[in-house]
Amino acid sequence: MEASQFKSDQYVKFCPGCGDHAINMALQKAMAQIGVPTHQTVVISGIGCSSRMPHYLNTYGFNTIHGRGGAIATGVKTSHPELSVWQMTGDGDCLAIGGNHFIHELRRNVDLNICLFNNRIYGLTKGQYSPTSPKGFVSKSSPFGTVERPFIPAELVFGARGTFFARTLDVDMPTTIDCMVQGHQHKGASVIECLVNCVIFNNGTHNWIADREQRAERSIILKHGEKMIFGTAKDKGLALDYSQGLLPRLIVVNADDNRVLTHDATTPDPTMHRMLSMMGQEGDTTLPIALGVIRNVAEETYDMAVNQQIMQIREQSKAKTFDQLTATLEQWEIE
Repeated sequence: MEASQFKSDQYVKFCPGCGDHAINMALQKAMAQIGVPTHQTVVISGIGCSSRMPHYLNTYGFNTIHGRGGAIATGVKTSHPELSVWQMTGDGDCLAIGGNHFIHELRRNVDLNICLFNNRIYGLTKGQYSPTSPKGFVSKSSPFGTVERPFIPAELVFGARGTFFARTLDVDMPTTIDCMVQGHQHKGASVIECLVNCVIFNNGTHNWIADREQRAERSIILKHGEKMIFGTAKDKGLALDYSQGLLPRLIVVNADDNRVLTHDATTPDPTMHRMLSMMGQEGDTTLPIALGVIRNVAEETYDMAVNQQIMQIREQSKAKTFDQLTATLEQWEIE
């Protein structure tokens, strides 16, 4: 299939320079690689800049109300498990008013592909701080700096027992496409955190890793089964250090050090995945930020479990029609 088949005829209204343009293009390319026909693909969103995506994709779509995309997506996938269901959401839509829906679609492990656009600002409503804005961030709704600690999306995913987590940059299309394709292949709730730039209200928020000259030194692209190597010259690696007490910590070593770790995205124990996902957060510059697929663990999905239960009950039940079912229940006659 061609990416152009997934492009709608609607004019894209993202601001010039917005990182959402790149995610839109990457998603079209990823959908073409995946190969599910447009009429079997559904894109659900809430409210926000990222939530415009259903308009720009030649698929079925539904632009719901603020924060409720997860509830609608869960219903679509559970009632029609044969469909490929994508949820487009932002750090405000997903982690503020939609936070409860988010953690429960992860806990249930609904087979959804969730693209979480994180620009650390409310863009559509013109520049208020969001749940991922750093402490001290000055915005229209925090003119003296926010006093709140931010959410780190990966922490929420692991806290809700998520089975798939990936992170990517808007300026890195190959990694973004790969994360989306792997997310779709994963059976369960797949969260792909897309670090995007809001050129109008939070320009340069991810520059410390998005900058081409610094990216190789400040980020590591994790690939299952491969050594955790990074750096412009591929001369650095990640290893575990046990010298600071009972709990190990990640450290940077030379790439030829025999302690360099091999990434295993499929291990059920989330300990290492959480450690990797927390690198480079909250101003930490001692470790690179992890990009790529960090966790990819197979578990039973909610939608399949519900439908299997329905089939089993139907097979066991003597009632095959609604009238037969009501006839088995206690009834009253009112005169």
